[in-house]
Amino acid sequence: MWLQTSCELRFDINFPTPFILMLRARSGAQQWVEREEYHIEPSIPVFEFSDAYGNLCQRLVAPPGMFCIETHSKVKTADVMDRGYGAPFIEIQNLPDPVLHYLLPSRFCESDRFCDMATEITAGCYLGYDQAAAIEAWVRQHIRYEPATSAVPASATEINQRGAGVCRDLAHLGIALCRSLSIPARMVVGYLHELYPMDLHAWFEAYVGGRWYTFDPTQSELRGGYVAIGYGRDAADVAIYNQFGPPVIPQVQHVEVLRLPRAD
Repeated sequence: MWLQTSCELRFDINFPTPFILMLRARSGAQQWVEREEYHIEPSIPVFEFSDAYGNLCQRLVAPPGMFCIETHSKVKTADVMDRGYGAPFIEIQNLPDPVLHYLLPSRFCESDRFCDMATEITAGCYLGYDQAAAIEAWVRQHIRYEPATSAVPASATEINQRGAGVCRDLAHLGIALCRSLSIPARMVVGYLHELYPMDLHAWFEAYVGGRWYTFDPTQSELRGGYVAIGYGRDAADVAIYNQFGPPVIPQVQHVEVLRLPRAD
């Protein structure tokens, strides 16, 4: 399907404020970015770089006053997301080097604390994709998805105790459970067509059968319409913006995802 995505952020800046932004989608196996627009007002110098995970990031210093960012993109993405039941577990010694760091505990995914729990959840599952799918189903059934209820990321341990969270929180728990079984898992942030309420979204991917597969415990079923912006170990790596100095909060954060009737 072809999607038109847009994101608008508006800040009222009191002091010159450094930002690192992550708002540009990359073309890849699951999506093709045909066209994009990136507007910043006022016009200031912007420097782009790729971070350690290959995400496209922009760094700048916002001047005092109203500071606005608008992005628009036209993206072709999958009508239906792949399922891979039976895709096998990849032994650690056979994993690609760039995948290895997605095995380790991270700030919000304390995978070293979830081995017994993950083993119980996946008992009887074929090793690999079926384990990750069982984890996705368990998180969906046992952790309430409560969108727009928290602006502060919570760790997998906290969410497991709380029993509820926003999309990134449920992803943290899914990632921690997968990693505890030596299944590489990473967080993804981006857009989802027909997400309600509409906002930027987070989900997770697990590496099995020699490739990454998508899992989203916030949705009743996995469907098409995902557009990835950033990948990382957890929410600390995939913030759409990091701002330094006296804190500023967006006065406007508007996200829209529209399905286009055809490619043109």
